[in-house]
Amino acid sequence: MADISLSKAVRSNLLSLKGTADMMASTQNRLATGNKVNSALDNPSSWFTAKGLTNRASDLGALLDSMANGVKTLEAADNGLSAMTKTLESMQSTLRQARQDKSFQTASYTLPASGLDNTSTLAFSGGAVGATPVSINLTSQTNTAAAATTATTATGLALTDTLDGLGFADGETVIIGDGADTVTYTATTAATATVGDLITAINADTDVGVTASLNADGQLVFTADDNETAISVSGTGAGNLAGVAAQAVPDAVYVAKTVDQLVSEINANADLKGLIRASNDNGKLRIENQSTQELNVDGVPSTGIIDGSTSGVSTIDGNSVRAGLASQFNELRDQLDKLADDASFNGINLLRGDKLAITFNETGTSSIDIQTKDGETINSANLGVSTTLEESDLDSDDNIDAELSKLKSALNEVRSQASTFGSNLSIVQNRQTFTDSMINTLEDGAGNLTLADMNTEAANLLALQTRQSLSQNSLSLASQADQSILQLIR
Repeated sequence: MADISLSKAVRSNLLSLKGTADMMASTQNRLATGNKVNSALDNPSSWFTAKGLTNRASDLGALLDSMANGVKTLEAADNGLSAMTKTLESMQSTLRQARQDKSFQTASYTLPASGLDNTSTLAFSGGAVGATPVSINLTSQTNTAAAATTATTATGLALTDTLDGLGFADGETVIIGDGADTVTYTATTAATATVGDLITAINADTDVGVTASLNADGQLVFTADDNETAISVSGTGAGNLAGVAAQAVPDAVYVAKTVDQLVSEINANADLKGLIRASNDNGKLRIENQSTQELNVDGVPSTGIIDGSTSGVSTIDGNSVRAGLASQFNELRDQLDKLADDASFNGINLLRGDKLAITFNETGTSSIDIQTKDGETINSANLGVSTTLEESDLDSDDNIDAELSKLKSALNEVRSQASTFGSNLSIVQNRQTFTDSMINTLEDGAGNLTLADMNTEAANLLALQTRQSLSQNSLSLASQADQSILQLIR
């Protein structure tokens, strides 16, 4: 080709066409790829800067997947906590229903007209009372016989009579006993001490169940209180009290208590209070079993007429409603642990104390670790409601209130943890949105450096095509000058 000589005009047009063709190829490449910088050769500065931006965007894009999984893990934990909250609220409702239920079983018994003595008792066992019976006496003791008094030779005494008039000397004593305790009076000033002083001194000792007094005949009278075994009079001055020495206590008489008396005594008994309740049922003794368990009442045969004998045993059924609610409560409690075990996502269960670690940037300098407080499992044991509720636990309103208090604390703990997870979820979601925006920013920045303006490149191509046509026409004109010589040869 070097032997071929081209005119200057032709060579100039050829060079112009070649340049236009090169520019058209470059423009067409930009239109085809959409990039104005396709390699480091096109623009090293823009190429490597854009590459760094796209690499960072790619790294952040990989972290977005981790954040998305973290969000779902937190949502799974929140689902579990929401279900546990509803379960705890259902447990509260169950206990409140038991608290309000008062369908305790009762039985009414008739008191006999006679036949009761000091051995006649009602004994309560079972139910909320327990295995050890609590007994209530059906009779009360009273003394109706005449009290022990001095002999008739000692009549006509007055409270103001001095002791020396009765024959007492200083230092002489009178000792009064009730079979268990004694009181001693010493005549330190017999000339001035009176019968009234002697009576006052004896009655001042409350440990001795004997009362001293003067009757209308002026006799010195010693009266035994209930439940005493004997009256004894001794001491160096006892002989001055004519005819009084050891005297028998009057025989005790036992009187059957009324229904109202028994009601008051049973309801006031510290061992029975809150466990059973007595009331007057039109003259009958009604006993209410405030328990979910069967109550035994000893001293009542099948006739329902109280005889006070241990051979007769009546039973009162327990509260079946509260007993059934105890089973419902335990079923709900078991669900707490099952819900905690099932609230996992992608192998991570925050409710079992697993730790969720989420990285927010490509260098790992920004991250968050999400876990329950102290890494504890959120279950019935750690919430303080792990104990199986026995039917007897619902006997007492106080016990129910205590269980309700435990549930309140458990609810507060679950709600607090849900709030913490909610805050963590908000952080992750905010960071997810931020990262997504950062990726867009980085990719836009890279695009600004490398992407071609399609409108501009299309206009350039059109201009180059026009230039190419013009160059071809110019080349044709330049070639015509050489062709004119050919015409001369012809």
